[in-house]
Amino acid sequence: MTNPPENTEPTHLDIGLGAESRRIAMKLLPAAKPGLPTLVWLGGYRSDMSGTKAVELEKHAAAIGAACLRFDYSGHGISGGAFRDGSISRWLEESLGVVDHAAKGPMILVGSSMGGWIALRLIEELRKRGEGERVAGLVLIAPAPDFTSELIEPNLTDVERTSLAERGYFEEPTAYGPEPYIYTALLIDDGRKNRVLDGIIETGCQVHILQGMQDPDVPYAHALKLVEHLPSDDVVLTLIRDGDHRLSRPEDITRMLAAIDDMLAG
Repeated sequence: MTNPPENTEPTHLDIGLGAESRRIAMKLLPAAKPGLPTLVWLGGYRSDMSGTKAVELEKHAAAIGAACLRFDYSGHGISGGAFRDGSISRWLEESLGVVDHAAKGPMILVGSSMGGWIALRLIEELRKRGEGERVAGLVLIAPAPDFTSELIEPNLTDVERTSLAERGYFEEPTAYGPEPYIYTALLIDDGRKNRVLDGIIETGCQVHILQGMQDPDVPYAHALKLVEHLPSDDVVLTLIRDGDHRLSRPEDITRMLAAIDDMLAG
């Protein structure tokens, strides 16, 4: 019998060499039934694997007998590394390292906000390696691909541009906690190198996007734009009229888990 999710103990994986080494914390719930894809959680910017959606995902995995893999990017949660050193490339490297180490067999990637961008880049890198078949499904929750160039850069104020140039970062108040969000020049510059909305995105799997229409951070028009870049995939877009960015209400969790179950049902 598997341990209940709240008792899943973290393990660690070292990613990178020398000064670039950072210790990544992860939690793996083993499968109780063979043959089911591993549910892999990819969190958002400044979030961690202890959030509501991640925990509920693991509880659902335990209920159906699937494996579940959660982890914290460097600078997030209980992983090592400095947040200000983070970038999409860095967090993608960690995601690849974790799934290569801990996710055996097929996976369903569940990406929230920035995690949706990481998920799309992760699939791209796996397909380059000839391993695209490892991804059996993709559930994106308020996905924010290319958010640095699509959502942040066009809206920078003169003060923020000056701060980026002089200090290498700027701060922005957030409704999700007392501390402001920090956006670095490194993150923004690296984001341009990881764009996915420049052409056709091929995932080779089912895609289900959940998007709130009252999302103040990622407008639902962004999800519509993403769908346009997925012309060859089986895509379902669910617009939630009263949904916010977090989409962590009980009814939102139900939608997330139903999307996963639909993929498992084939």
